[in-house]
Formats: sequence, structure tokens, C-alpha cells
Amino acid sequence: MPKTNKKYDLEERIAKFGENTIDFLRTIEKNLINNPLINQLVKSSTSIGANYMEANKASSRLEIRD
Repeated sequence: MPKTNKKYDLEERIAKFGENTIDFLRTIEKNLINNPLINQLVKSSTSIGANYMEANKASSRLEIRD
């Protein structure tokens, strides 16, 4: 992967991923089959940010394992 001068903050990239996923899912046809899939994709794509924030708050290796 070539180096660039841009600095990419992981927290910012995760937030943008969630936003982009939601924007994309708004374009999908809503029906009985798609609705549960859309809901699950929104939850999973946005929970990445929550997991990342929680991992950053862990103060020790023991706390990370719990």
C-alpha cells in the first residue's frame, strides 16, 4: 500500500463507514425480506464504533480480556 501524506484517524474512518453504510442502505428497496437485513447491517456497521471506543477505554490487558 503506497504511503500518502493524508492522516487517517481510525475513529473518523469508523464513523464515516457507519454513515456511508446507512446512506447506502437507504437506497435499498424495503420489503419483508430486506427490512431485517437492513436493520442488522445498520446495527453491525455502527456497533464497530462503539466497540472501538470501548476497547480504547480499557486500561489494562486484564480488563481487555474480561
